[in-house]
Amino acid sequence: MSLIGKEVLPFKASAYHNGKFIDVSEADFKGKWSVVCFYPADFTFVCPTELEDLQNEYETLKSLGVEVYSVSTDTHFTHKAWHDSSEAIGKITYIMIGDPSHTISRNFDVLIEEAGMADRGTFIIDPDGVIQAVEINADGIGRDASILVNKIKAAQYVRNNPGEVCPAKWQEGSTTLKPSLDLVGKI
Repeated sequence: MSLIGKEVLPFKASAYHNGKFIDVSEADFKGKWSVVCFYPADFTFVCPTELEDLQNEYETLKSLGVEVYSVSTDTHFTHKAWHDSSEAIGKITYIMIGDPSHTISRNFDVLIEEAGMADRGTFIIDPDGVIQAVEINADGIGRDASILVNKIKAAQYVRNNPGEVCPAKWQEGSTTLKPSLDLVGKI
């Protein structure tokens, strides 16, 4: 069953953020755009490359009114240890949520039960707390955060311009489509 159009389910978790431990819940996703980026585990191989790439796009995402949350089934303590010991992860200034109870991973349907880890899942959540986009990759396939930026711009455009849709490879400022009877069969 797809999570598109569904409101984020309730959760409470501890996170590591800029040298502090903080509490996070689904309520934090309301009132702004959010990206939730699940990854299998701290101290691994593809994960730090993805999280560093996400950090490289973080200022752009913030300029779009987006907050970023990374999530793994590790604890917030493990996130701090990884942050303190890895050059790539040490750059991260967005929120790193611990999900040792697997509640969040189950809520987003990315938990690999037999492994106790999450798939590589990326979720774009609108200011109402509703999931607007989902991408899930196999463990060995890293994600590109620059593509995420374009998806968010498209999601924001569609939200702000009812009746218009963004075609494939849409870029900010490009032509959109207005679905209608006159457009059927002409694309």
